[in-house]
Amino acid sequence: MHVATVLAADAPDPASSDARLIIAALIGVAAIIVLITWVKLHPFVALTVGAIGLGLGAGLPALDTAESFSSGFGATMASVGLLIGLGAMFGKLLADSGGADQIVDTIIGRARPAALPWLMALVGAIIGLPMFFEIGVVLLIPVIILVARRSGLPLFRIAVPTLAGLSVMHGLVPPHPGPLVAVDALDANLGLTLALGILVAVPTVIISGPVFSRWAARWVDVPVPDLFTTDQDRPADGSAGRTAGRAGHDVEDAADASSGTDDYRGAAVATAERPIVETRQRPSFGVTLGCILLPVVLMLAKAIADVVAPDAETPLHDAIDFVGTPLIALTIALLVGIVALGRGGGMDRGAIASSLGDSLPPIAGILLIVGAGGGLKQVLIDTGLAQIIADAVEGSALPVLLLAWIVAVLIRVATGSATVATVTASGILAPVAADLPNTHVSLMVLAIGAGSLFLSHVNDAGFWMIKEYMGTTVGETLKTWTVMECLISVCGLIGVLLLSLVI
Repeated sequence: MHVATVLAADAPDPASSDARLIIAALIGVAAIIVLITWVKLHPFVALTVGAIGLGLGAGLPALDTAESFSSGFGATMASVGLLIGLGAMFGKLLADSGGADQIVDTIIGRARPAALPWLMALVGAIIGLPMFFEIGVVLLIPVIILVARRSGLPLFRIAVPTLAGLSVMHGLVPPHPGPLVAVDALDANLGLTLALGILVAVPTVIISGPVFSRWAARWVDVPVPDLFTTDQDRPADGSAGRTAGRAGHDVEDAADASSGTDDYRGAAVATAERPIVETRQRPSFGVTLGCILLPVVLMLAKAIADVVAPDAETPLHDAIDFVGTPLIALTIALLVGIVALGRGGGMDRGAIASSLGDSLPPIAGILLIVGAGGGLKQVLIDTGLAQIIADAVEGSALPVLLLAWIVAVLIRVATGSATVATVTASGILAPVAADLPNTHVSLMVLAIGAGSLFLSHVNDAGFWMIKEYMGTTVGETLKTWTVMECLISVCGLIGVLLLSLVI
């Protein structure tokens, strides 16, 4: 049952006094943060302990607390867990079939140096659309390093746009776990959220990616790591391939001054036209792109049909509603991908089955965290605490969307997890969404998603992944990756607030 339905139909009476409920909430959330950051418990365990402790502390009977958490966990897994599993299968198939490589190589193989940062942002966004962030990073790091080495551009001129495209998709656009959880918890329209998310994502990627990368590359001017080196990257004298540094800036500056023609290349730049890696058979660029965009098109078609003709009962409208349902859309995309990507990539039935099977173990932790977040949400509802928070929020002088962003920011900075920030903030703010129009509920999802990306620092596993792959110090990572994440968060918030003024 959705949160809005619960609150509208029969909001539970508070389990105890308002003061006790508020104290229980503060202690419960603080306990979750301490357990994750200091005790180093897995977020699933921390969320479970915090939710049950919160329910007991708020005066909810013990058995009712356990039942509330279990029902919230189950409902979330039924509505969100299936989508996460399908998305993981599709992302792994995309990588294993060579489709992701085909997208990357096709785009960058036709780029001038000055256009590479913009195209790499597009690559990050396209690859990031169906993939989890960690998978996308692992897939794209070799591409970032090879493109930077072969183009002669500074490392962060290539890395920042690519990572920005990937991170924005992760935080703002379904079917990633965070936005999906927020969509479910706030009872938002998924198609509408997807459409608005793309509107916010485009300028956010541009500002935090290609534009910011100019400053990032000058603040942190480091050589390209000596990773993923192939014979193509080794000069005849056996020395290491050209690395990005001041020479990289010279390449870009010369390219900017070359009036955009293909005449200027330079030896290092010319190699950007070569394929990044030698690969086996791959699906074509058009087929791969079509598979990636298929679920997006189906969900957007449903959203448009619901807006244009919400009360229509024609067979066509019913068919669009059916195929645009997230579960059906992702299932269709996966089945099409098995044929188009698997067979197009030369994979036999055994290889396809292995790819699909291997995709599930890595997301077990994500599924448990998401489910526990749903359990916490339901405890907040059943104690009556959520309604008290909603009343307090409604009396606040801060705009609701700004408040949603701030709540997500605080949890993100404390825990280092975008997913934990999203699921916790969504549970806290769910009652507020019950009184908002559909468009603003979707915007609240985006505000929470933007807040969940703010200030990635030393308690975030993604921070250390980027640091180690890029070969930077903690300070250099803070000046590049962390600043980029803050830009994404703030630009996302600004985009949400601007849209709220016109829709």
